[in-house]
Amino acid sequence: MYSIYVIELSKKVFTENRKFREANPQFNGVLECLYVGMTSKTPKERFEQHKTGALSKKGHNLSSKIVHKYGMYLRGSLFNHIDPIKTRAKALNMEKQLALELRRKKYAVWFN
Repeated sequence: MYSIYVIELSKKVFTENRKFREANPQFNGVLECLYVGMTSKTPKERFEQHKTGALSKKGHNLSSKIVHKYGMYLRGSLFNHIDPIKTRAKALNMEKQLALELRRKKYAVWFN
């Protein structure tokens, strides 16, 4: 089972990260900067992995550089309504749908 989660990022990400800025031309600075992800862990465990720079058993970095540097906390109100998803493919699709929906609402959003 997979969960979708949303992390609020420091607004510094918008001024300091060119790729983030270019991905969010709709952003007007009013709402927050967000990261949308999906995980087979709990959102809390996944957030901890991002913030601690956790490595996989094979030594691969499991954290998003953006979340590692700018992540502040989980935004449960933006994802708690989404039920766990059975397949990775469906979870990836839902992650993208939620990210694009939040962009339409004028949030600045990063997702993979």
